[in-house]
Amino acid sequence: MTKQSNVAVLALALGAALSIAATPASAQNMTDKDKCYGVALKGKNDCKAGAGTTCAGTSRIDHQGNAWAFVPAGTCVQTPSPTSPTGFGQLTEFKEKKT
Repeated sequence: MTKQSNVAVLALALGAALSIAATPASAQNMTDKDKCYGVALKGKNDCKAGAGTTCAGTSRIDHQGNAWAFVPAGTCVQTPSPTSPTGFGQLTEFKEKKT
């Protein structure tokens, strides 16, 4: 390789490394997470907690049916939720049953 092509290869490699490093960790891992309703504890939800709420940290009760938390992909319906109709987390919001 010539000196000029070595510089070009080095520049491309550096650019690729910088673009990967600039991607937020949360964006890199969203594909291996599911939104799981009914598993968050009071005030610990990642988002969605019904009308009049602002989002994260706004659930009013443990295992609120319209509040979700991120869980590892594929584990939601195996995560216990005493307010869920099935007794486990749900991939869609639900109306809580009495515990």
